[in-house]
Amino acid sequence: MILCRIGLLAVCGLCGLLSGCGANRAGHQKLIEIIVPSQDNPFFRAEADAAAKRATELGYAVRVDSHDDDAYTQDNLIDVAIASNAAAIILDNAGADASVSAVRRATRAGIACFLIDREISASNIAKAQIIADNDQGARLVAAEFARALKAKGDYAELLGKESDTNAQVRTKGFHAVLDKDTGMTLVSAQSANWSQSEAFQKTETILQAHGEIQGIIAGNDTMALGAAAAVKSAGLHNITIVGFDGSPDALAAIKAGDLEATVLQPAVAIARMAVEEADQFLRTGMTNPTERQIVPCELVTRENVDQFGVFERKSN
Repeated sequence: MILCRIGLLAVCGLCGLLSGCGANRAGHQKLIEIIVPSQDNPFFRAEADAAAKRATELGYAVRVDSHDDDAYTQDNLIDVAIASNAAAIILDNAGADASVSAVRRATRAGIACFLIDREISASNIAKAQIIADNDQGARLVAAEFARALKAKGDYAELLGKESDTNAQVRTKGFHAVLDKDTGMTLVSAQSANWSQSEAFQKTETILQAHGEIQGIIAGNDTMALGAAAAVKSAGLHNITIVGFDGSPDALAAIKAGDLEATVLQPAVAIARMAVEEADQFLRTGMTNPTERQIVPCELVTRENVDQFGVFERKSN
């Protein structure tokens, strides 16, 4: 059974009654609450869909919500999960520091929390923190970026939200490669806040000031696609662009030659892992002995792009 949200009230998709009623526990199903930043963003939608599908397969009632990267909204959703007697929460959180109190509150209420994609700045509160290896992925795509540019020339960087831990880790990973033993020069670094439209505008400005750049490295695919659109709009064809995440649109852009590469952040695999670990805990009381679990990313180029699907490697 999957529940939908209207405001801050969960409505049962089968009976139309508010959560907490007997009907939403039909068959004694335990509720798994899934909270992601956005259901409009394809990455977050993929992890929500994967988690919901796996939880449903395992016999749980499911509710999916989004906090839009707002800690206050996240706090309200956690409170609703507590009031709904959720058995577990799968959470892609709204900030490493801002989310600690919410996760602690849910844990104290007896709800097992399994974090995905983004970690929090505290240990021994969540049952698990399952995240992609953003540093490893950033180094992979930066090395491919340097290879494509023959390790020389001027380039620009588009950063994600500066408050986002993943944005910080990725840019550090980029520069661990690009600042070492290369002839590459960073001429502009600007935050486009993970946004395609903002990346388009920022790239236009960068191109006006630095028309000689050979490449653009972006902290996610959405920004990389915005940069590619701006480059195309400017009538330029010799600027190498790479992204991060492995989104379906980025895979299509790689096939079309608009992007050079990206790295797949395995959102689907991570979401499934979290649900399976939640199920194990709810059945046995046992958890993975390692709270912070790091899942490697995979480089995607024109040579192997057909091997990947919607935020996952295709099965053979």
